[in-house]
Amino acid sequence: MAGQSRKQEPVQRGPARQGTSQGHREQPAEQGRLARVRQWWSRAWGSAGHERHTLLLIGKSTLAATAAWVLSYNLLDAESPAFAPFSAVLIMQVTVYQSLLQSLRYVGAVATGVAVQAVLGYLAGPDLLTFALVAVVALTIGRWPALGSQGSQVATAAFFAFSTYVSAPAGIGKITHLGQIILLVLIGCGVGVIVNVALVPPLRYRSAEHGIHTLARALCDLVSDMYPAMREGEMEEERISHWRSRAEQTGGLINQAENGLRTARESLYYNPRNRLGRHRGRKGFEGYGTVLRALERTMYQMASLTRSLDQWRQDGSERDRRFLRGYADFLESVSRITQVLGQLTEESLSDQAGELCGLADQAQECCRGVTEQAEQDGLPLTDPAYPYGVLVVEATRLMDEFQYTCDVLQQQVDDA
Repeated sequence: MAGQSRKQEPVQRGPARQGTSQGHREQPAEQGRLARVRQWWSRAWGSAGHERHTLLLIGKSTLAATAAWVLSYNLLDAESPAFAPFSAVLIMQVTVYQSLLQSLRYVGAVATGVAVQAVLGYLAGPDLLTFALVAVVALTIGRWPALGSQGSQVATAAFFAFSTYVSAPAGIGKITHLGQIILLVLIGCGVGVIVNVALVPPLRYRSAEHGIHTLARALCDLVSDMYPAMREGEMEEERISHWRSRAEQTGGLINQAENGLRTARESLYYNPRNRLGRHRGRKGFEGYGTVLRALERTMYQMASLTRSLDQWRQDGSERDRRFLRGYADFLESVSRITQVLGQLTEESLSDQAGELCGLADQAQECCRGVTEQAEQDGLPLTDPAYPYGVLVVEATRLMDEFQYTCDVLQQQVDDA
């Protein structure tokens, strides 16, 4: 079993090992603007993390907006064609479920705003007092909880509808122009949902596994950039600031992972496959949910760790270098755990759980090494002016979370 072979492998200290495993580096990453751009594209190409998600969302939103503009401007010759591409981009969500939900809310909000303007405009006429009354009513309706985040669109639609109503020709033309706004919003939402489903359909985001993959790979990429630089003592202020920025940008990935787990749970109630084959009798994703929450806590702790490094002004002493080399060994052992978590599958969970337990034992040894080296060198662990104590605590917390994660997966295998 893969996990057994990893257990027998000794924990290596000192220079980085030669190898080509994804997520592992032999040397610190290059610095500079062009190097950073190349690294960003490499991460986007190599793993399904923040970078790839950003590119995918930009590409799909661009296509949806362009298609909506062609339909509204070239085919319908609409008076305000921008409503369609604006709507298409606005409802472009990570999951199809969220796209549909936000589309319904958005269309409802726009239709309500237009209706408010149509009624009050018809009864009171297009003057300043009417506008104020439209604003009061629309803003009040926008507070309705059922509209969620789209509540503000009630007032936005009402204001645009008022502008259209004022400039439109008298009679039936005013009603036609207001109705056209709703039609354009429907076109934009429809195009957005179709593109979201047809182009790289985000069904994988509904997978409980995918949320774990996304966070684990993002963590692996970050840690694998950190430990070679720490080992070589290349701790420039710019480099550490870049780590901190990347660690603090994971909020979107965490939300994405939570949405994926939530929609995976919801699918059990409506998916007929739940009663067929290997899905029969499946009760839920509690094991994956526990692992996901542990990874979320780990991401927050990595952000805290990078903040501590960013605030540290090293003196270049030998004790600093020894501490950083020990910490690099620990982070390298963490990167191996995250690499396996980034490839977690239900079919291979038995072997992967055993492998993770072996890697966790190695990481525990490295973590103890960090603490022992700090105590041996007499580092001021309790002095708030130095980050040694904070970094040791963060290492212990990270190790606790990864050990807990490995134990949960092993327990899930044992209970299967």
